[in-house]
Amino acid sequence: MTLLAIVGGSGFSSFASLEPIESHAMDTPYGETSAPILRGGLDGAEILFLPRHGVGHRLAPHRVNYRANLWALRAAGATRVIGLAAVGGIGERYGPLTLVVPHDIIDYTHGRAHTIYDSDAEGLEHHDMTTPYCDDLREVLLRACAQTGQPAVDRGVYGATQGPRLETSAEIARLERDGCDLVGMTGMPEAAIARELGLCYASLAFVVNWAAGKGADQIRIEEIEANLSACAGRVESTLRALAGMLDRDLRLRSL
Repeated sequence: MTLLAIVGGSGFSSFASLEPIESHAMDTPYGETSAPILRGGLDGAEILFLPRHGVGHRLAPHRVNYRANLWALRAAGATRVIGLAAVGGIGERYGPLTLVVPHDIIDYTHGRAHTIYDSDAEGLEHHDMTTPYCDDLREVLLRACAQTGQPAVDRGVYGATQGPRLETSAEIARLERDGCDLVGMTGMPEAAIARELGLCYASLAFVVNWAAGKGADQIRIEEIEANLSACAGRVESTLRALAGMLDRDLRLRSL
């Protein structure tokens, strides 16, 4: 079976539009997943959903078991994965409430389990990360945004920081010099492990605040929460359209 999987980020520890079919925990070689995997229906298409931070948003970015999450989704039948990402905006085009489909990423994280190849038994393979996101899935995701009337910025460099604290203004200035347009805390090692597992992975990012030093004021958590709520409906409508597109494509190829 070929399924779309959605990894929910901040603001998406549950998925209101999903009609549950079953929920089950999975054993993995890397330990427990953030939460049981939910299999459900989304506008007639069957998908998988897993909240990255666990039920109730209990796991900090550096404590997420990215390896277990992605391994379990693949074992459950997923071949395509969308990682939802609440991010801060750095570049002028990336202000609050903007939807973005990033095309590249820079990893500033440390101390995380970054690869599935950490024992002799698993051997070693080197994977090309020139384009860290799946171009085919990015293209369909952008079409889904257009179909639902949700304009999205095509392209953006995501800077993955350690968290859970927010960044200093000097750190954001450094990220900007490095070429980052967005800043978040979960893009890596998720994208890299997805590549190692042979999963077609893309991200739908939604900007919930100006990054440190880029807005007029200091960052307020209340503003972030309000912008998360404002983005939720737009993200869900885009995902419904995406699931339908991929489901129709799968049906056509099976004829």
